[in-house]
Amino acid sequence: QVQLVESGGGSVQQGGSLRLSCRASGYTSNITFMGWFRQSPGKEREGVATIYVRSAGTFYADSVKGRFTISQDTAKNMLYLEMNTLKPEDTAIYYCAAGPRGNWLITRALDQRIFRYWGQGTQVTVSS
Repeated sequence: QVQLVESGGGSVQQGGSLRLSCRASGYTSNITFMGWFRQSPGKEREGVATIYVRSAGTFYADSVKGRFTISQDTAKNMLYLEMNTLKPEDTAIYYCAAGPRGNWLITRALDQRIFRYWGQGTQVTVSS
């Protein structure tokens, strides 16, 4: 099993920045890709960014391209999401997720259905 724990959420004003962190533990050798998702009240959970661990290839939702950066520290089993120029519409619970090799589909890099492991989430609130 894999455990994921997010941290770094909080409240910030529009235009500000936050950095989310996710620590992976357990059977981490089973992880082939990791990502960040978010869910706002009344909306479905959506993919924000994904990274393929081996190549560090990244994928982003159009809504965050140029503002968010996903990165990893494989030696520490850490995943990060640097969020800049935050907007009120970025307000959501942000989830860290990971998936095994057999689930990877590049055409579904931001599809939650290919991710097997999930964290509990961390709240991000952006005020105008």
